Amino acid sequence: MESPAYAIVHFSPGGTREQSEAPIAAVHPGEGLLPAGQIFHAAGSSPGGWTIMAVHESQASWVSFRDGTLPPRLREGARGGFATMPEETVVDVYKLMP
Repeated sequence: MESPAYAIVHFSPGGTREQSEAPIAAVHPGEGLLPAGQIFHAAGSSPGGWTIMAVHESQASWVSFRDGTLPPRLREGARGGFATMPEETVVDVYKLMP
């Protein structure tokens, strides 16, 4: 059975761990806590920059987060974040395992 989960991968060319801290703090409800509808988050250095991966319960969950949470929270408090918008890849999750 296919998973209804929906994943987003953001790659920030030249991005760093330090630059990732501000947007994460702005959109996550607290240390170690995920936004509503998000079930997985990982971030790390990758060749040429910084990659963030997030899995949401569904595409609708991602769209709600992307359109309703990200813009106002990033405007309010993501100073020192990435200089440019990340490159986005959507992953239609086939299988999600714990």
